[in-house]
Amino acid sequence: METQTETFEDRVRAWESQYLWFLATPSYPARRREPEPDSPVRTPFQRDRDRIVHSKAFRRLKHKTQVFVAPEGDHYRTRLTHTLEACFISRTVARALGLNEDLTEAIGLGHDLGHPPFGHIGEEVLDEALEEHGVRFRHNEHSLRVVDRLAGDGRGLNLTEPVRDGILKHTGPEKPETLEGRLVRIVDRVAYINHDIDDAVRAGIISESDLPTAEIELLGSTGAKRIDLLVRDMVERSRAEGDIAQSEEVGSAMLRLRKFMFERVYLGAEARAEQERARLALRTLFDHYLAHLDQVPATDPAVGPVQRVIDYLAGMTDRFCLATYERLMGPNRLG
Repeated sequence: METQTETFEDRVRAWESQYLWFLATPSYPARRREPEPDSPVRTPFQRDRDRIVHSKAFRRLKHKTQVFVAPEGDHYRTRLTHTLEACFISRTVARALGLNEDLTEAIGLGHDLGHPPFGHIGEEVLDEALEEHGVRFRHNEHSLRVVDRLAGDGRGLNLTEPVRDGILKHTGPEKPETLEGRLVRIVDRVAYINHDIDDAVRAGIISESDLPTAEIELLGSTGAKRIDLLVRDMVERSRAEGDIAQSEEVGSAMLRLRKFMFERVYLGAEARAEQERARLALRTLFDHYLAHLDQVPATDPAVGPVQRVIDYLAGMTDRFCLATYERLMGPNRLG
C-alpha cells in the first residue's frame, strides 16, 4: 500500500526488484558525468530518452539516408524511421526478457545520432578524409560525441553511463556492458537488414529471387516473418544463456544475409553509381571548409580545424549537403 512518503523512485525500485530479470540494469542510481537531481516523475533513462528525442540531431535524422540518397519516394526508409523500427523491436525483446525498457529505448533512439549524410557512403568518405590526417571516422564514436559535446548547443546532454556505453558500442569490436545495450546492438542489424531488403526490392536494385535461397527459407519469406523469427530466437537463446544471444543457425543466417546486402545493395554497383554525387559533394565540401574555416560554425571550440569540419559535415542532412555544394560550387555541378 502506497504511503504519503513513498516517492516515484521508491515505486520504480520496488517494481523493478519484483519484475525485472536479475540481469537487467536497474534505473537507479543514475550515473552521469555531471551529477544532477533526479526527476520526481521520470526515471533517469526516461530523461535520457527525452533529451535525445528533443535534440536537433534527432530531428535531422528524418532527412538522412538509410540506403538511398535523398529518396523521392514517400515510402523509403530514412535514418529516422530506421531508428524508430530498431527501437520498437528492441523494446519488444526487452519486455519479453524482463530487461529495462527505458534504457533500451534511450539507447535505440540515440544510437545513430552521429551518422553522417548519405548512409554508408557518407561514413566511408569522412573516414577516408580523416585517415589522411591520422585519425578515423566511426559513426558510433561520433554518435557519442554528439550527445557528449555537440547537442544542446554545445553543452551536451549529460546522459547516463549505460546509455552512453550502449550508443558507443552498438557497433564495433566491444560489446556493451549492459544486456540492454547488447540487445540494441543485435536488433539494429535485424531491423536494417530486413527493412533495407524491402527498400532495395522496391527500388529495383534487387528482386526477391536474388535473395539467398537457404537463408530466406530458414528465416522467412517476408520481412515481418524474418523479424518475428529473429526476435523469438533471441528471446529463447538469451534466457537460456543468461546473455543476449542468437542460436548458431539463425545468427549465422542473419550474418550471411547482411553480407549479401553489403555486396549487392549498400556497396554494390547500382548503389555506387547513384552515390557518386554524394561522394563528390561531401569530399569537395571537406576540402573547401578546411580551406575556409571561417565558414564553419565553432560548435566545440576546443577542437582543431579537421574535427571542426567533420562535426559540421556529419551533422548535415542529405539535402542540405547537396544544396550547400551547389551553392558554393555552382548549380548543375553534380550531374
